[in-house]
Amino acid sequence: MEGQSNSSKRIGGRLIALLFAALLLSAPSALHAQNLGWEGETGVFVTPTAYTIATPKNRFALPVASYHYLNGGDVLGTFSQLSVTSGFANRIEFGYTRDFHAQGNNATLSPLWNEGFNTFHAKGILIKENSWHQAWMPSVATGFMVRSQVQNVGGALTHKSTTNGDVYLALTKTITQLKPMPILLTGGVRGTNSELWGLGGNAPNWGAYAFGNAAFIFQGPVHSTIILGVEVAGQPHHPDQLPTGNIRTTMVYALRVLPSPTMKLNVDFGILQGPGEISPGVDLKAKDRPAFAITYAF
Repeated sequence: MEGQSNSSKRIGGRLIALLFAALLLSAPSALHAQNLGWEGETGVFVTPTAYTIATPKNRFALPVASYHYLNGGDVLGTFSQLSVTSGFANRIEFGYTRDFHAQGNNATLSPLWNEGFNTFHAKGILIKENSWHQAWMPSVATGFMVRSQVQNVGGALTHKSTTNGDVYLALTKTITQLKPMPILLTGGVRGTNSELWGLGGNAPNWGAYAFGNAAFIFQGPVHSTIILGVEVAGQPHHPDQLPTGNIRTTMVYALRVLPSPTMKLNVDFGILQGPGEISPGVDLKAKDRPAFAITYAF
């Protein structure tokens, strides 16, 4: 029965990924809406795109707010993210995210995850999409994350509040020539000393890791838009203070719904393919974990 359950979860995750991809192909304009990722940056669920939030020309934007929730399972517990992001001139965005954590119920491992932490982020577009009248030109952006008061895993073992961060370069292109189903593609690289965006604490050293996402858009009922996507993000192999722990590359299958073109709101659902058994006998049980998000632009 357990094998059948795991097989059903894998099949369900793949179907969600395919559906998300198909939806993103049909409505490219929706990709430029106010879609905040896990840490408050414009993106899919956990990976950024090379776009920024929409702003008036040469003016600052009203804030965009989002709430993300991840059920990390019995070991990791649950995580809630509250984000506020603003921007300037359709080229720069910046914001703040607070992570709130509720501890799991595994007596041995759950104490490695403590109270939440802060994330400050910013992103700037270096080259705008289709610059110089070149239809093949992607948007190119660079950004950073700084996380403070992180007390997960290594921080919990050493009883210290730690800081970590990311610096990344992303290229994003919406391919509209594939009518009636365009596709959005992002590829990038990030330098980081964090594990699982801070949820796994720090990594022992800085390293460079690739990430990417693909998304497809469909028009849904009553003028809604439905977007399907899949994300991949490389992770440092070993968390700080756990040299035998092996963290695999993470994936997220995501579904985004924009109820109306006049409504500055979207709702996201995701399935995180996170870490399972990281060493013999140590299972974090974070595979096939459900997530939810809502974003609203003021």
